[in-house]
Amino acid sequence: MFTMFKPYFALLSLAVVLFFQSCQNAAPTEPQFPNIIYILADDLGYGDVSALNDSAAFTTPNIDALAHSGMTFTDAHSGSAVCTPTRYGILTGRYAWRSSLQNGVSWSWDPPLIPSDRQTVADLLKAKNYHTACIGKWHLGLGWGKDSTGQIDMTLPIAGGPNELGFDYFYGITASLDIPPYVYIQDDRITATAIDTIEAMTGKAFWRKGPVGNDFKHEEVLPVLTEKAVSYIRDRSQTGQPFFLYFPLPAPHTPILPTAEYQGKSGTNAYGDFVLMVDDVVGQIRASLDELGITDNTLLIFTSDNGCSPMADFEELAAFGHDPSGIFRGNKADIFEGGHRIPFLAQWPAMIPQNSRYEGTVCLTDLMASCAAIVGDSLTMGEGEDSVNLLPVLSGGKNEPVREATVHHSINGSFAIRQGKWKLNFCPGSGGWSAPRPEEARKMNLPSVQLYDIVADPSEQHNLAAEEPEVTARLTTLMEQYIRDGTSRPGAQGKNDVEVAMYK
Repeated sequence: MFTMFKPYFALLSLAVVLFFQSCQNAAPTEPQFPNIIYILADDLGYGDVSALNDSAAFTTPNIDALAHSGMTFTDAHSGSAVCTPTRYGILTGRYAWRSSLQNGVSWSWDPPLIPSDRQTVADLLKAKNYHTACIGKWHLGLGWGKDSTGQIDMTLPIAGGPNELGFDYFYGITASLDIPPYVYIQDDRITATAIDTIEAMTGKAFWRKGPVGNDFKHEEVLPVLTEKAVSYIRDRSQTGQPFFLYFPLPAPHTPILPTAEYQGKSGTNAYGDFVLMVDDVVGQIRASLDELGITDNTLLIFTSDNGCSPMADFEELAAFGHDPSGIFRGNKADIFEGGHRIPFLAQWPAMIPQNSRYEGTVCLTDLMASCAAIVGDSLTMGEGEDSVNLLPVLSGGKNEPVREATVHHSINGSFAIRQGKWKLNFCPGSGGWSAPRPEEARKMNLPSVQLYDIVADPSEQHNLAAEEPEVTARLTTLMEQYIRDGTSRPGAQGKNDVEVAMYK
């Protein structure tokens, strides 16, 4: 299936390289390759973007503008239904369940999940003369320094972070805004000059008790990070060197803290207001590109790490006619579509046709292979084991499927595999937080697998596993192959870091 397209992929990649080389010859101050900005929202649902949901209770004009000026992906998926594994997949092009993280997320003082010898997107682009930056939420573990007694000393240099994984510059926070420690980190040092303890908060403004820096206020984090990102774009645009900005936002994840300007703006609740604050962040980034005259030569991607969290208060939002998951079942943490089907919009005027759409399945792990193609490179057999090149799609020249199949993963480690219209869930319930939860599903003696025609039944109401045994068997075999081979990318080689169990 993929072999027949290899010559096409190679010619397209060469065309992109030659195009940007000609731009460089015409205008020496222009970078050879496009700038790449990757904005990753935190817990934003598919239905929270009005361009994707006609029934949305509020409008997201800046995100919608990406749809008008570029391409909308209607069947995009995060690598997991929770954040740490998705972030691992974005940066490595590899499903995180191949690593030691088989369920859940990294926590406060957990060590780095990505080893320094694993190739990342930042490594790949840096080797092609990109300046690379990560500004925002890391949540992939860090190597905190320890004193002579073995206790963590936050004043010591921090190992295993973005600077050791291909990023020239890092300014951000350790993890989600509800997980301590609450400090800013610049490169490998915290910026605080003193550490105190902050008490826990409840409700939509939820965060846990823990250490907090004297320069850190939860409600200021999103504006501070946005200002840093805009300043970075402005500074790098003057150099003539292409840049890659990975901009993982801390919002609209809890604590849900819209500033005074946004309170009440959505006409729904605080979560809706916070979503509009995220939308404004996108607007600020787009405005900076226009102001600097670099819009045409910049690939700008906006997406989310997983579905919306119940902390948004679904019942409250439903009273306003709004469902963050849109027509899909489930939410963050689930194997159901609402857990991992996410907004994905891309703008690149020099390459992407306006008002274009792609309805094939894509995954956030596809960034690495796509970036390699953009710079005329190719991945080695042991890199980006689950990454597929989307450049033919972005150019508007391909409407057919580019992925053989896509694997989904829930918070408790449950799997699903998607191919065409078929989705096979390898668990009896949600595998996450919505009903029926794993323990409840077992007590109900529900079937151990669920097969859905996701096109005809996007809300996953009719389990067809018993009626379609051949489809169930075929997808089961393919999932077993993906686990056994350590890769799902044609031509790649891989090996899982730990033994992977298909059923949980």
